[in-house]
Amino acid sequence: MALVGLHPQLVDIEADAVPGDAELYLVGLPETSVWPARARIRAAILNSGTPWPDTRITVSVTPMIPPVYDAAADLALAVALLATAGAILPERITGRVFLGELALNGQIRPIRGVLPMVAVAVRAGISRVVVPAECAREAAQVPGAVVMPVTRLADVIDQLRHGTLRDHHDQEPQSEFALSSSFAVDLADVPGNQAARRALEVCAAGGHHLFLSGDGPAAMLAERLPGILPPLTDEAARQVAEIYSLAGRSDRAPGITPPLSAPHHSETPAAIFGSVAANRPGAVSLAHRGVLHLADAPEFTRPVLDGLCRPLDSGQVHLAGLGRTVRYPARFTLVVDARPCPYLERRESACTPEARRRYRARLALLLPRVAVRAPIEQNNRGARAGEPSAAVAARVLAARVRAAHRLADTPWRTNAEVPAPDLRTRFPVAPEAAELLRSAVITGLVTADGLARLLRVAWTLADLRGVDRPQFDDAAGALELWKGADGDGAR
Repeated sequence: MALVGLHPQLVDIEADAVPGDAELYLVGLPETSVWPARARIRAAILNSGTPWPDTRITVSVTPMIPPVYDAAADLALAVALLATAGAILPERITGRVFLGELALNGQIRPIRGVLPMVAVAVRAGISRVVVPAECAREAAQVPGAVVMPVTRLADVIDQLRHGTLRDHHDQEPQSEFALSSSFAVDLADVPGNQAARRALEVCAAGGHHLFLSGDGPAAMLAERLPGILPPLTDEAARQVAEIYSLAGRSDRAPGITPPLSAPHHSETPAAIFGSVAANRPGAVSLAHRGVLHLADAPEFTRPVLDGLCRPLDSGQVHLAGLGRTVRYPARFTLVVDARPCPYLERRESACTPEARRRYRARLALLLPRVAVRAPIEQNNRGARAGEPSAAVAARVLAARVRAAHRLADTPWRTNAEVPAPDLRTRFPVAPEAAELLRSAVITGLVTADGLARLLRVAWTLADLRGVDRPQFDDAAGALELWKGADGDGAR
């Protein structure tokens, strides 16, 4: 199997032996990977107690593996070579997928992306897959897969010589991912901040993005947003698990709980968006169908802040390099927070209006895409404890059900995904609500693009109230959430 982004392709490996010097020729690998792969395979075979074949062997890979070769085909190349040399019977390896990187001592190392590769193999009608033992539980999550775990090349050779590889029965294939705790942290732990809690509920119900302004507990609020989102569907959970598998974090896959990704502002754009060279998704894809939290957002570099605009609009990350284009899914709820002043200017004398303006200006391209804004406060001593996550999640789920019923014959899942033309034609609001929002455009408070976001939030507020379409109060509520803490919402 070869991976380009999250899209694996089946790779056929052929081997042929002819009289001549004891040499190995690899065809179909990237040029820079031929010598390292040949050296690993030779050392692994010799250190497994099998003599090197005394013949000239050519191993061909079809189609050619992409420029990034992560050694996942090492095991397949080795068994094809050994079958051609007569060390094992060819019919015992035909029709199987072999995945694993070879160490020089013959150990079989785990690889990234086992879950999507096994899923594609099963869909292609090849159910028997040989994987490193560390990846067996991950591969067994694919329904219909017959998983054969291996730890050493010597064991593979011995089993193929005397019979066949043993199946993995420690974990039955699953049709659904294990349920993980949705309420490990609870909204009841956050005192006060009623405006921010209400904004969090609205964003969860409609899939809108959120901006929190102030010195309050932004991280606590963002960490609790996944707990009030509806559980992932089986299809979405599998896609999230495949992303985590490709990232080498399969042990951290969240199950049916929406994921939370919170990168630090010092991380590079490759860590945020992903890497073509390493074929690895970044933090924005790890937040797919969940929450991406940018703490102290103005501290992130300008390429990161501006680069977020495309995944916010399209739900995908597009990366180009090494002569190819890679796409990773990245549809998430964004939570950004900003303090009044930069870290270096926290002294009251240095935090001038001009310093505040320059600091907030770093979010100039990002904030217009954020439909909901709310203030957060640090000092909430004596504040009454808020509702627990379970109560809020119940209202969010009811609102999502209403939206799903309304959008049943469309490709959209949440109010935030509905395009602007359809908001005007297929989903009109009440006349008095439309007039209020139209006046906001006339006065210059919002642009046409901002008006579409107001309409989406108004629909979410209507879903939370259980009414058929947004009324005047819903439009007014959407306008207040758009203005946010400072009353100067970005247009």
